[in-house]
Amino acid sequence: MTQKRIKTFVLLAALAGVLALGGCAKKVAKVTPPPPPAPTPSAPTATLAANPSVIQQGQGSVLTWQTSNANEISIAGLGTLPASGSRSVMPGASTTYTLLAKGAGGTNEASARITVNAAVASATPSLTDEELFSRNVKDVFFDYDKFAIRAGEAPTVQNDEAFLSQHPSIKVLVEGHCDDRGSEEYNIALGASRAESVKRTLVQEGLASDRIRTVSFGKEKPFCTEDNEQCWQQNRVDHFAFDR
Repeated sequence: MTQKRIKTFVLLAALAGVLALGGCAKKVAKVTPPPPPAPTPSAPTATLAANPSVIQQGQGSVLTWQTSNANEISIAGLGTLPASGSRSVMPGASTTYTLLAKGAGGTNEASARITVNAAVASATPSLTDEELFSRNVKDVFFDYDKFAIRAGEAPTVQNDEAFLSQHPSIKVLVEGHCDDRGSEEYNIALGASRAESVKRTLVQEGLASDRIRTVSFGKEKPFCTEDNEQCWQQNRVDHFAFDR
């Protein structure tokens, strides 16, 4: 081997060693991925309705609301409220009620307007309290063998309370009735539970308890005497009577 070839071989061997050392020295840095972003909070939802939405001066209405994903709920003039519920109001003039629902996901609003029409002068004699009571206070119906107020009857109780609140001189007798199935003793107890259930709800809505008396007739005084479900439903009722 010539001296020139020996030098070339040595240089190539040295270069290969340097490259090998350089390759060993390189290490891939471990990259830690960033944590996933926190989920975005859901935006609040809100609904607000007035029933009835058109009234005469001196009459009342019931505001009903429902919200979700909110921890601060309020209606101007009514203050802080639960996530859902209802409230009797009697505005003196047409009013738009605005519900504000705040939560981690933002803010949402819902509005309901109650139109108040001016009372129209009439030449006819004004109605007595008993006549007004008969026209405005409605009975409350129950499911078979139950005394809890069912959801569909809740607005009736609220409207009854709104009328009675506007006429503080009126007292009421709540009569508990049942259909003719079951013993007399059982139905007397069931009728009493139904009457007390409605009285308790009226008091919770703001009516004074000393304005309400209760009595149970069980199945003794049916409103219908036919033997079918349509008739039985008429007898599963709390009847409101003007209490003199």
